[in-house]
Amino acid sequence: MAGKAGSRKKKTAAAKPAAVKEADRIFAERLGRHHDELRWLYMELYGNDAMFAELCEQMKRYYDQRNAKLKKLDREREAAGAWYRKRDMLGMMLYIDNFAGNIRGVQEKLSYLEKCHVNYVHLMPFLDTPKGRSDGGYAVADFRKVRPDLGTMEDLAALAEQCHDRGISLCMDFVMNHTSEDHEWAKRARQGDGEYMSRYFFCADPAIPAEYEKTVPQVFPTTAPGNFTYLPQMGHFVLTTFYPYQWDLNYGNPRVFNEMMYNFLYLANQGMDIIRIDAVPYIWKQMGTNCRNLPQVHTIVRMMRMIGEIVCPGIVLLGEVVMEPDKVAPYFGTVEKPECHMLYNVTTMATTWNTVATRDARLLRKQMDIVCSLPREYTFLNYLRCHDDIGWGLDYGTLSSWGMREIPHKRFLNEYFQGKTEGSVSRGELYNEDPITQDARFCGTTASMCGVESAGFEQNAFMMEQAIRKDLMLHAYMFTQSGIPMLYSGDEVGQVNDYSYKEDPDKAPDSRYIHRGAFPWELADRIEEKGSVQEKIFAGLLRLEKIRAGEAVFGADAQVYTKDYSDDSILWIVRRSGEEELHAVFNFSDEGKTIWMPERAVYTDLVTGVTEEVETVELSGWDFLWMKKH
Repeated sequence: MAGKAGSRKKKTAAAKPAAVKEADRIFAERLGRHHDELRWLYMELYGNDAMFAELCEQMKRYYDQRNAKLKKLDREREAAGAWYRKRDMLGMMLYIDNFAGNIRGVQEKLSYLEKCHVNYVHLMPFLDTPKGRSDGGYAVADFRKVRPDLGTMEDLAALAEQCHDRGISLCMDFVMNHTSEDHEWAKRARQGDGEYMSRYFFCADPAIPAEYEKTVPQVFPTTAPGNFTYLPQMGHFVLTTFYPYQWDLNYGNPRVFNEMMYNFLYLANQGMDIIRIDAVPYIWKQMGTNCRNLPQVHTIVRMMRMIGEIVCPGIVLLGEVVMEPDKVAPYFGTVEKPECHMLYNVTTMATTWNTVATRDARLLRKQMDIVCSLPREYTFLNYLRCHDDIGWGLDYGTLSSWGMREIPHKRFLNEYFQGKTEGSVSRGELYNEDPITQDARFCGTTASMCGVESAGFEQNAFMMEQAIRKDLMLHAYMFTQSGIPMLYSGDEVGQVNDYSYKEDPDKAPDSRYIHRGAFPWELADRIEEKGSVQEKIFAGLLRLEKIRAGEAVFGADAQVYTKDYSDDSILWIVRRSGEEELHAVFNFSDEGKTIWMPERAVYTDLVTGVTEEVETVELSGWDFLWMKKH
């Protein structure tokens, strides 16, 4: 027996170097694939051979530290190609504390997420931030520490492993543009350490901030005016694009880029699958410009994409680019030199709610035509609501040609969604209202904007049925778009606005907390209670999700275009895949409509399952059709 055991030990000992050798070969192959371009871009930006060599050494170190399960997942995803483009992908955004208290609580609720058919969970910011100066978690004090009340990095890695075992991917926010003023780098900079001051934008001469302000727009002109903050104890100004407690990082310094890439790889090694790059367009600053979308930003994102493909190719980069499509699309890069894997379909979201208020789908149709004309390889994240406000960044050039002026139209939209306009059922509040420009953004949950809150308050059954129908129609429209549909946690049970944020002094000044309320588990308990609001919305969404996952016409490579229709309140989308053709028709009005199909033919109503010859279909107000032609 001793001899056999000894031989087994020898085999194990021999196998280990072989496994290491194979791992080294894989890394060398991936590095070789990207090395020349990565070095060329790095040297173009920084001209620093020593720092590039350090970056390569650290990439190998983080690759070696990546555990066997994650490396196996990397290989599977490399072989599968664009794994995130499957038509059964369904995402959900949630705050850990609101949803389940802490990370371990989320582990205990994974069966609920599975019941929702969710296989992509975006955990809203959870890294360590200072209380009262966190900007909802986007002022990071430590990129390698979880907020103590939410758990630890070990808890995060354990959650990721459990999610992977269930086929669920995890997404997190990587805040690249800035750190909290409580970050270790900022503390050292505040002490006058020049090495750390160089990681931010410090200046003693007030002429420099004044020069920047000439060309750089303000992000929050009322709550955080200006782009610089003066620190009297230092006698210096520091660049703070967003809030005074968020100090912008200087990516002109290669040490900043390298260290932030090490943070990125460290977080990827905890099991994160999708890394959401926050505020991408802002990360390169240059005096005399608007400090948005500069060419160096694309160089940095391209390098980040290659670093990911070398060390952890199973992960996906999601870019937060809150701009119109012509400025968003470049962040996909090119087929030969890709940048982000996915981007948010921001303008379409805002235009959707504009259509709800105006009952006029023309602008939305034009918006969709622009998105549909982009290469099908581009993957957008589609959503109705998220953690943020709605900024009315619409196509005012087109609207003005229809007689709608920007300021009065924004005022109309904000009054409509606050419920101040006759006929409006929406409820919500303004955010960052500017009394001078009369500009403002809007906050509210999907259900409250659709009328669930007002119908419940008035105990009006008819209004409630219409609100639920509107809610489901809008989700069906979102599912019809190409890309990944994202639910905002609570939308699946019709969660309405939470006004209790006003009682918390840390939250009261920020009306965005109106749609960041704690998840109502008491409502989730009613999803199987026949006839309840929660059951109708939850079951309705499940039905749509199952249809989408089962029909080839919803695939990422389907041809998609809009169809003209004589009624401006009707949005008509056609999806084609092979011989199959889907006609998706949405009624953005209170009135019922008679819909004339393109030709008398046999169609299957995917929602009811009925197959018959059809020429016209009756469509209720705020309802939709998914008709597959045979």
